[in-house]
Amino acid sequence: MRAQGDASRAVRHLLRAAAEVAHDPALVARLVRSTGLSAEGVRFALERSLELDATDAEVAALVAHATRAPAVHVVLSANVFTAPLRAIALARASSDAVTVRPSTREPVFAAALVAAAADPSVTLAESRDVGDVASGEIHVYGRDETIVAVRRAARPAVVVRGHGTGLGVALVLAGDGLDEAARAIAEDVVAFDQRGCLSPRIVLTLGDAARAAELGRALHRALEELGRSVPRGELDVAERRDAARYAETMAFAGHVHRAERHLVGVATEAGPLLVPPPGRHVHIVAVSDVAGAQRLLGPIHPHIVAVGTGDADAVRSVVGQRVRVSPLGWMQRPRLDGPVDLRAIGPA
Repeated sequence: MRAQGDASRAVRHLLRAAAEVAHDPALVARLVRSTGLSAEGVRFALERSLELDATDAEVAALVAHATRAPAVHVVLSANVFTAPLRAIALARASSDAVTVRPSTREPVFAAALVAAAADPSVTLAESRDVGDVASGEIHVYGRDETIVAVRRAARPAVVVRGHGTGLGVALVLAGDGLDEAARAIAEDVVAFDQRGCLSPRIVLTLGDAARAAELGRALHRALEELGRSVPRGELDVAERRDAARYAETMAFAGHVHRAERHLVGVATEAGPLLVPPPGRHVHIVAVSDVAGAQRLLGPIHPHIVAVGTGDADAVRSVVGQRVRVSPLGWMQRPRLDGPVDLRAIGPA
C-alpha cells in the first residue's frame, strides 16, 4: 500500500504548481473570459480562496480522508474556478492514475494546473464519455442532475462519488457587532460572485426584526464599499431572471436594499424561507434563538454545505457534523483538510 508520505508529497507538488499558475500574469484575462467575473473578482479569488498555505496537519487530514483507488476520473464544475485544486488533490491522494475532465464552460484553471504540475500521474481526459472509464472511481462535482447522469452512464464496477448542489448560510449571533459581521459576510458573498456551494445566500440573525433590518442596512453598505474595489461580473440570462423574481417577491414580503450590482432582502414576517439566486443576492431573516434557526433551516438542511458564524460550537446543534463551519469572512477559504462538502458523497 502506498505510504501516506507519498500522497502528501504529491499534494504538496500540486500546491506548488497552483502557486505558479496563480502568478501567471496572462491567467487573469483568460479567467475573466471563461468565468464572467470581473478582473478584480478573479484576482480577489486567486489571492484569498486558492488554498496555497495549507499546513502539514491539513494536508495530512486530506490524505487520511482519501480512499485508495486504482484510478480516479475527476469531472469538474464551472462555478468556482479554483475548485480544481482541491478536487485534483483529493484524487491524487487516492490514486497514482488520475484523469481530469474540466468543465467546458471553465476549462482554463484546471488545464493550467495540470500543465504546471507536469505530474505523469495526472492527465487531462481524452474522452468526455464517463462510460469509457473502465475501473476505479469517478469524482463528479456539479449539479445533482449531473451526478445522476454520471451514475447512470458509469460502468457497474466503477464507484461514483458525487459532490452536488449546495448553499451556504451565515448565522449572526446576539453578541456579534453588526457592522463587523456585515463586512465579513460581504467578503464571502463577493467571492466568485456568490457562485458555489460555500457562498452564503441566507443570513440568520438572532434577535428581533429591528436587528435584522439594521443588519440589512449594514450589509448593503458593506457590499457597496467592497463592490467598488471588486465589482461584480456579468450575470447570465437565467441568473438575471431569477434575480428579478426574488426582488419582486421581497418587494411584497420585506424590505429591499437594491444596488446596481447587489441586492439585500430583509424578511419582515415569518414565512417560508426564500433562497435568493447567486450574483450577490442575500436574504436576511431574524430568529429568536438557535432552536428557531434549526426549525427555519429544516426544509433546506440537506442542501446546506457551509455555515459561517462567530461560534462554531453554538451552531453544531443546528447543522450537525456534516456541514463545514467557518468564521464569517472565511466561508470561501476553508482549510484544505478534505472535501469542502462533508455530506455523504459515496455511491448511491
